[in-house]
Amino acid sequence: MNFTATMVLLAVGFCLGMLGCLELGKWLGTRSAERRPDEAKSKAAATLEAAVFGLVGLLIAFTFSGATSRFDHRRHLIVEEANAIGTAWLRLDVLPQSAQPAVKELFRKYLDSRLATYAAMPDVDAAQAELGRTVLLQNEIWKASVAACRTEEGQRAMILVLPALNNMIDITTTRTMATLFHPPSVIFALMFGLVLGSMVMVGYDHALAKSRSWVHILGFAALMAVTVFVIMDLEFPRLGVIRVDDFDKVLRELRQSMG
Repeated sequence: MNFTATMVLLAVGFCLGMLGCLELGKWLGTRSAERRPDEAKSKAAATLEAAVFGLVGLLIAFTFSGATSRFDHRRHLIVEEANAIGTAWLRLDVLPQSAQPAVKELFRKYLDSRLATYAAMPDVDAAQAELGRTVLLQNEIWKASVAACRTEEGQRAMILVLPALNNMIDITTTRTMATLFHPPSVIFALMFGLVLGSMVMVGYDHALAKSRSWVHILGFAALMAVTVFVIMDLEFPRLGVIRVDDFDKVLRELRQSMG
């Protein structure tokens, strides 16, 4: 089962869970009313419920904001990597003429490997294997460039080429860690738990109501499920519906310019 299908099932299950918690709250409220029919809802209870609902809204807002921020950051890193590789590629022209063809060919293979790594991302094992190939190519490029810079003809190129290569290698680590960076799972568990708990409170409050507006209830549950789906999808922009793949265009265009 792919990531999108899993997230859809999670959203549907979450929606059904909210409806189930609503019914649980109604059942608890009905039993409480039967035991204490004259008991009125206290102001303290209303204040507590308002605080819980406010906390739910705040947590969802921060989680959504964080997911959006990380999504934008990952897109920005793609452009940064394209700039780093492009700069290093241009500076290869200052290497000795005899060393340039071999190093440039390694660059082409390197960029092909970078594109292949993220194209294989739904298959984590394949992406890890390609990332290992990327590291090997980085080492080959570095060694070949250092060897070229140690020659009498290439010493002047050292101050331009090696720092650019260092930036190109560093951005690879930055992008890899950005892909793995997500909020702690306890944050998502807390969000789910608070939403479900708030639905129990809603059901409890409406236990004695003569009728319920199912349009509002189902609409609220569906909207919450969609919101959770979007948050989770933004957290994994290489696996779901909302993707950063379009930004790989800058890397593909750079590869075409290399010939």
